[in-house]
Amino acid sequence: MLDYLTAGIAKWMTLFGVQESLLEFRLGYLGRYWFLAISASLLLSFLLSAPITIALIIKFGVDPFTFPGNVILCAIAAVIFGVMLSLAQWLILRKSEITLRVFALINTVVGIIVYFLLVWINEGTLEWSGNPINGWKTALIFLAAGAITGAATGKALDFYCEQVEQRLIRLERERVERERIERERIEKNE
Repeated sequence: MLDYLTAGIAKWMTLFGVQESLLEFRLGYLGRYWFLAISASLLLSFLLSAPITIALIIKFGVDPFTFPGNVILCAIAAVIFGVMLSLAQWLILRKSEITLRVFALINTVVGIIVYFLLVWINEGTLEWSGNPINGWKTALIFLAAGAITGAATGKALDFYCEQVEQRLIRLERERVERERIERERIEKNE
């Protein structure tokens, strides 16, 4: 379990560190809180899912090492994790000038899918107990995947913000032009 947790921490912290560096330009001062808010939401989601997982294992006899049990426990953890992560991202993004309603959810879903695929591909090298990560290659894969995912989603958000800014600038120019034409028309009628 320590391998899975360490791999997740390596992937998510790298992802959000890269995103913060890309988003700080767009979000300004709020971008500096990105990494801290996400780290806090990761810790909170872990603290919320741990008692639920332990209760399911002890009271209902869910086996975390066999097929139905591991899927149930992972699904519960992913839902709690996704809700907390989306909430933290939304709280930061709602304070920006450009409101991004969907990015927090998409970013979380993409991150969960990438982590699931990485765990599935590297399942042979990850252990339930033992070293934090059983090999430097696996750690490197999770760090690289976090950096690539963070760069892709951060750049996508940056591109989206740029498009929204361009549209707002265009609308403002059109409004100013309409006001100028209206003033000229009023001056001609006087």
